[in-house]
Amino acid sequence: MVDAEDLLKVILVLVLIWIALEIIGEILGALFGPFNSILGLLIAVLIILFLLDRI
Repeated sequence: MVDAEDLLKVILVLVLIWIALEIIGEILGALFGPFNSILGLLIAVLIILFLLDRI
């Protein structure tokens, strides 16, 4: 049986992980903001080339 206190600890850890991921996302968004679409396009091209055995 799961105790209510244990459940609250799990929820607290998940919320802290969520907040940390949001902060990291904001930092990376500020650093790579202008290059977001170019970076995504480059990754897509690399995946397509890999799947076509061109790399």
